Amino acid sequence: MTKVTRRRFLGTLGAGAATLTLWPGISAAATGSETRLLVLLLRGGLDGLHAVPPYGDPDYARLRGPLALAPDSAQPASKLDGTFALHPALAFAAQLFGRGEFMPLVAVAPPYWGRSHFDAQDCVENGTATPYGAQTGWLNRAAAALAGADGLAIANVMPLMMRGPANIQTWSPPLPMQVNPILLQRLEPLYGEDPQLAAAFANALQSQGQGESMNDMQSGGAAGSNDAMEQNVPAGKAGTLPGRLPALMKAAGSFMAGADGPRVGFVEDYGWDTHANEAAILGRKLKELDDAFAAFHGAAVAVWPKTVIVAVTEFGRTAAINGTNGTDHGTGGAMFLAGGAVRGGRVGGKWPGMAANQLFEQRDIRATTDLRAIFKGILTGHMGLGEAVLAQNVFPNSGALAPFDGLLRA
Repeated sequence: MTKVTRRRFLGTLGAGAATLTLWPGISAAATGSETRLLVLLLRGGLDGLHAVPPYGDPDYARLRGPLALAPDSAQPASKLDGTFALHPALAFAAQLFGRGEFMPLVAVAPPYWGRSHFDAQDCVENGTATPYGAQTGWLNRAAAALAGADGLAIANVMPLMMRGPANIQTWSPPLPMQVNPILLQRLEPLYGEDPQLAAAFANALQSQGQGESMNDMQSGGAAGSNDAMEQNVPAGKAGTLPGRLPALMKAAGSFMAGADGPRVGFVEDYGWDTHANEAAILGRKLKELDDAFAAFHGAAVAVWPKTVIVAVTEFGRTAAINGTNGTDHGTGGAMFLAGGAVRGGRVGGKWPGMAANQLFEQRDIRATTDLRAIFKGILTGHMGLGEAVLAQNVFPNSGALAPFDGLLRA
């Protein structure tokens, strides 16, 4: 494992269109292709029913209550077809959908149908039918099968998905991450009353660009509402706080855009577990995800036509909301494909319905597609790996699982 240094990364960004030199041994001639694949893992269990609301399902509004979204709701979702829409925060994704470069897939899940974050994430990353079924990751094994192609993990610690025989570089942000404004707001009364710590805490708020926002929250009104705090954005100042995920995706795009850049990449994000106040939390998180798609697109224009981004999470959420306007761990969820190589502009997957007799254990969306079939479809059609290699090495003992067809442009 090699760590990409801050100096080398900043030098790469400053070079603009110059060729990356971090992977001098990897080129189109060596790998046989210039295609790029980036996997974005959203840890915590994204609620697919909120991100891709099935407003046309007759049971959706009843089960979702105040969380229900539709093209004609107060915050109109972007209509995709007669059944599905896209959360209003996913505005750039909706533009990509209109260009045929974005595809939501519904009712998807790993082969593990339990509701443990750790077990489900391990199953998604190791590529087998069970949690802890392998000590290496399927994306690393895929890179190893691509004539030894190198990869890049944007992470502080090498994630399981990228562990294995292939040479994977790592990079993490050189600067401290933005402190969560909710935490700052809760700490402010404690530090503000301490004569020795009050000034230092005020300076810390200013360095985070939060000083005014904390005053707004304390003074009440719209800026002091729970929604404003949960969204991490003070009222009237949307977009002023830089997001962690867009910065990571911009870095990934900058690395992967070079002619000798890595063909395989990985980015992870946290905070998708929404047991309470889901509308406010996902309003913020989905906006960050949308900005992340835009950031990668802007940084990787040169390779965008040959790129597939797979945004995946470990499971979905319950079909019905709970007593705190949130949802609990479920089964069938949603994933997203983005990129110029995607045959998008449509919703993929088989929708099982939300009636009581259609739900899994009468509470969750029943998964109709194994995530590994999606990964196989991309690795065969986009990265050029054969089905035998996928069934034996990349996703062991998965010969009976066919690659999902029709995901890519001809």
